[in-house]
Amino acid sequence: MKIAMLARNPRLYSHRRLVEAAFERGHTMDILNTTRCSVNIASHRPTVMYHGWNVTGYDAVVPRIGASITQYGLAVLRQFEMQGVWTLNESVAIGRSRDKLRSMQILAKHGLGLPLTAYANDPKEAEAIIKAVNGPPVVIKLLEGTQGIGVVLAETMKSAKSVIEAFRGANVNILVQEFIKEAGGTDIRALVVGGKVVASMKRTGAPDDFRSNLHRGGSAELIKITPEERSTAVRAAKWMGLNVCGVDMLRSNHGPVIMEVNSSPGLEGIEKATGKDIAGMIVDFIATHAKAGRTRTRGKG
Repeated sequence: MKIAMLARNPRLYSHRRLVEAAFERGHTMDILNTTRCSVNIASHRPTVMYHGWNVTGYDAVVPRIGASITQYGLAVLRQFEMQGVWTLNESVAIGRSRDKLRSMQILAKHGLGLPLTAYANDPKEAEAIIKAVNGPPVVIKLLEGTQGIGVVLAETMKSAKSVIEAFRGANVNILVQEFIKEAGGTDIRALVVGGKVVASMKRTGAPDDFRSNLHRGGSAELIKITPEERSTAVRAAKWMGLNVCGVDMLRSNHGPVIMEVNSSPGLEGIEKATGKDIAGMIVDFIATHAKAGRTRTRGKG
């Protein structure tokens, strides 16, 4: 099988592991720099170009699109879909997951546990939305933030209002969420592949940091999740439409609450914490399910 990966950094652990796992199973996986791809939008002949060459002959595409180039990357991925190439995660599903507000609206619609969340445009409503999520304290998040960047814990009404006003003054969109104190600066990452949780880890934030992201100095360890947490992760992946994703949850007094569904989860932390060959599981899933023309979004734009 010939597989293309849309990614910019071939040296990243996750990307190297996927290439190695494909090679070990007799497949080839080429890394195409997403920003070097271009699309030719012609009637009946959609094509993707790479360094001026027509990209053809791939059985599957693995999108590892950086958050900073989401829209461009999704445009390239859609072009592959228009050609009938099977994609590990489809463009529509990735777009849902990258929009924090939209993803939470979808998950809430289907009854999944979420922290109390508020969204408003007018900074004059700051006090009302802080109270709506039982704050202070509250967590304030940029809609476009990743890896813990653009996430602030405001512990007083005054500081929360100041942060909200500052973000809105910079014309950026934010969410305001309740602070789950009982989580104690830890969260759970459940890795879902093909509708099953294949691995899970507990992440603990660096000292004096309520964020548990490994990119921010946090640590990870193997954890056994509950049946409710497992069901929550599987249902989140299903309703987001993702074949592979990381579901980040907090343990609250009223059960698991979802913080984020990540469509391009990193593999280093969870492989090292669990000792599992996650990359191999993903490649095996691709080999089993990749069929020409099976992309649901083909021809639908």
